[in-house]
Amino acid sequence: MTLSRKQLEAHWMPFTGNRQFKDNPRLMASAKGAYYTDTEGREIFDGLSGLWTCGAGHGREEITAAVSRQMAELDYSPGFQYGHALSFELANKVVELTPSGLDYVFFTDSGSEAIDTALKMARGYWRTLGRPGKTKFIGRMKGYHGVNYGGVGVGGIAFNRKLFGETVDADHISHTLLEENKFSRGMPEVGAHLADELEQLVLLHDASNIAALIVEPLSGTAGVLPPPKGYLNRLREICDKHEILLIFDEVITGFGRMGSMTAAEEFAVTPDIMTLAKQITNGTVPLGAVVVGAEIYSTFMHKGGDDYMVEFPHGYTYSGHPVACAAALATLDILQNDKLLDRVKAMAPVLETAVHGLRESALVTDIRNYGLAAGISLAHCPGQPLKRPFEVGLKCLEKGFYVRWGADTIQLAPPFIADEEQIHGLVNAVAESLDELD
Repeated sequence: MTLSRKQLEAHWMPFTGNRQFKDNPRLMASAKGAYYTDTEGREIFDGLSGLWTCGAGHGREEITAAVSRQMAELDYSPGFQYGHALSFELANKVVELTPSGLDYVFFTDSGSEAIDTALKMARGYWRTLGRPGKTKFIGRMKGYHGVNYGGVGVGGIAFNRKLFGETVDADHISHTLLEENKFSRGMPEVGAHLADELEQLVLLHDASNIAALIVEPLSGTAGVLPPPKGYLNRLREICDKHEILLIFDEVITGFGRMGSMTAAEEFAVTPDIMTLAKQITNGTVPLGAVVVGAEIYSTFMHKGGDDYMVEFPHGYTYSGHPVACAAALATLDILQNDKLLDRVKAMAPVLETAVHGLRESALVTDIRNYGLAAGISLAHCPGQPLKRPFEVGLKCLEKGFYVRWGADTIQLAPPFIADEEQIHGLVNAVAESLDELD
């Protein structure tokens, strides 16, 4: 289907240069396995698994069948004061697949909603305990936590913040992108000391005023920043010391991308609150989740008043939507039945070796990777730091490969089902595109 310029105009597209796109649209028509097909009939390798969402590949018949059955049986059920069996089944499945001690699941519709839910839980928890002064959040520079006001406030990407003014009360520790760690493979050796900046913020604000620290175990949107060795452990220690809740934003890392079900499992650090989305339904139906431990859940329950009272006045019309739950259950079955985490572990070294081969390009200033995720930093065009990744992305598309560009980086996150030849093809397309711009 071809759309005219006039037909394209009505849709105000997210995180898109609308003017450029509508003059030169890039429209997908279908998807199967590791490939999209655009409206011109060209096959395009999905080098970012949708938006970090479709690790099991597109067009999975198991998910299609589950969603179709559910829509025919129960297309919607109110989530306030009523329930349906699938949301409880999915909650138990999520608890089974996340670290021990995270035993209660609150469903949302997206990662952004999951973040705002987690922030409200953190403040509500301390207020319920009679410590209402603990309201401040600590985020991290370069952190990305969605686009709702809470997530933007704790996030540390200036481009996402500057247009909208004040958000939540938040301060930020430094990012972990260090000069001495350039071209690291996996977890960098240097940087655990940066966790001690949290101690400095405790001295500045006092722990009596700090509700929670929120970090991505691996920053994705900032360009794939794996945590330095010992860094997350140190953050956990400091949070415990000062009674600060630790929130892991696992919207990107949850359910397979790191080679484990969660980054918390992979890096052996358990947070107090974990947010999930994206891969939970393989990108098919919007769904997010917040997973917490018994201490947080029981605090709300015990202080909730009479048993008919609402303990946590929060939720969404589509929280625990039955169709989304069906998609999630089918997705999690695929991850386990097809042993896709083993596949990630097998293909991660292939991606690592291939992507670090780009180091010889004069335009590449850094490369980082972990699991099936890699970030490539590019030298800036004079006066236009965002232009070169955009140009590389479009050149990759011409060659039949979809990659993500953002800030000064190219981001790669091939599907879990990708094979060695496809991964090499993806990285070769980036190499050729860089050569053409050099």
